[in-house]
Amino acid sequence: MNIGTKNQEVLINEEIKAKELRVVTDDGEQLGIMSSKDALQTAAQKDLDLVLIAPQAQPPVAKIMDYGKYRFEQQKREKEAKKNQKVIEVKETRLSLKIDTHDFETKVNQTVKFLKAGHKVKVSIRFRGREMAHPENGLVTMEKFAEACAEYCTVEKAAKLEGRQMLMFLAPLKTK
Repeated sequence: MNIGTKNQEVLINEEIKAKELRVVTDDGEQLGIMSSKDALQTAAQKDLDLVLIAPQAQPPVAKIMDYGKYRFEQQKREKEAKKNQKVIEVKETRLSLKIDTHDFETKVNQTVKFLKAGHKVKVSIRFRGREMAHPENGLVTMEKFAEACAEYCTVEKAAKLEGRQMLMFLAPLKTK
C-alpha cells in the first residue's frame, strides 16, 4: 500500500483532525469505524502509530503501524530504485568545417569513448562568415564523422542545419 509521496506529507497520531476513521491494523485486519480518539488509544495500547492513508475516503482510512519502520523501508526502496536507474547524458563533440585529419581522428576517438560509456552524443558544426554559403561541405563532414563512428553508434537524428549550426545526434548501440 502506497502511503504518501515526497511532495505530500502523511498525517500521523494527533495531526489527524477527522472525527471518525475507518481503522485497519498493520496486518490488514479491519477494526471498523471508530472515533479518532478511540483509534489513537488503540494504537497507543499496541505501542504503534496511527497513520492516515486515505484522507479522501468517506470516512477517512487510518492504519495502525510502526511509522518509523515504515519510513525506513520506504527510503530503502527509493534508494534501491535510484541505484537501478541509468542516467544517459548527452555529450557534445564540436567539429569545424576546415577540420584537419588528425584533429578529426582525435574527435572520433573521444566520441567513441563517450559512446562506449553509454552516452548519447550531439555532434555540431558552427558555420562562420562565408562558410554559410556552402552548408553541403558541413553535411559531407558530418557524414564522414558518422561513418567513422558507425561500429559504435546509430545516427539517432540525421545532420540538419539549424541557423548557423549543423547538428546530428548519435546513440550508442544496444549491448546484449
